[in-house]
Amino acid sequence: MPYSGEIMAEKLVVDAVAQLRKCLADVPFCALDAGETASGLQASDLDWAGRLRVGDGEWTVVLECKQSGQPRLAREAANAILRWTASRPDAIGVFAAPYVSPEAADILRREKIGYVDLSGNCRLSFDQVYIRIEGRPNKFTQQRDLRSLYSPKAERVLRALLLEPKRGWKIKDLATAAGVSLGQASNVKKLLEDREWLRRSEQGMFLTEPGKLLEEWSENYSYRKNKSWDFYSTDEPSQVEAKIATACAELGLNYAIAGFSAASRLAPSVRYQRVMAYVSERIDQVAEQAGLKPVASGPNVMLFEPYDEGVMAGSRDVDDVRITSPIQTYLDLRGFRGRGEEAAEAVLREVIKPAW
Repeated sequence: MPYSGEIMAEKLVVDAVAQLRKCLADVPFCALDAGETASGLQASDLDWAGRLRVGDGEWTVVLECKQSGQPRLAREAANAILRWTASRPDAIGVFAAPYVSPEAADILRREKIGYVDLSGNCRLSFDQVYIRIEGRPNKFTQQRDLRSLYSPKAERVLRALLLEPKRGWKIKDLATAAGVSLGQASNVKKLLEDREWLRRSEQGMFLTEPGKLLEEWSENYSYRKNKSWDFYSTDEPSQVEAKIATACAELGLNYAIAGFSAASRLAPSVRYQRVMAYVSERIDQVAEQAGLKPVASGPNVMLFEPYDEGVMAGSRDVDDVRITSPIQTYLDLRGFRGRGEEAAEAVLREVIKPAW
């Protein structure tokens, strides 16, 4: 359950303190008292404070909790903790969240601030104590967060950013280019800023971590979101692709050669025998005009009806046919084990990365 709302935020603090106690439980010379609200120890801008006895010594532990452990929020919490602990040599600062991302953990480590998360990870370093637990999976997978960032309309914004990775964007221009509302574009902007993958300047917003964005997107993407039809043809792949292009032109349909077919034109090292293409509609008519035979198994032609029009963004004409953008080509191929992953890596290495 997400820790959203005032009541759940209070529960997050209670659960975080309990997790802190659990992390310290196996250290025989440590004892954390019952604690109190941070205001009781003049740390009113933080969430909780308590006394920690370590052997004959005593420390003040202050805890700052956030509903997300993404880098931006961890950095904000670190700044708040550092402001309070700067003049207090006996203070130990700890950040807590349902799950602390590896990037956020690195930020906290550099600032010499401990952390605990409710998924079981922690890093505490003070006095004679060093506790580090990592690699525990996120029990609170932010499905809502991921659904928001990788919904069809949000993906239109991501495509716009990745297709022009060096461009500085104003939010209105980004919304227009992606064909979404200002609210949708602003929501994507916030989610990317929380991950610190986007920065603002006088020239606009710039994507700073295109590789991390594309990687996370590919992990949450599947070409199976599209409706697909399987066919067989005795023609050579290039002949099939030309016939599909001709049929779509005659029927007035939007299309783009995709997957292995697109990758071979973007990265010449890719070899293939399976034709793939997006067709906006009337796939049965396109297949009939292109001489494709429907099959239940062993297809060498796959036609897709796009789950969203954004799939076609950035399509380009190459060798007299239109192909999907390098970004879309990469996403589609990552879902094909073996040769598909190899082809995706070739497109990433030879086409996408040089543009960054």
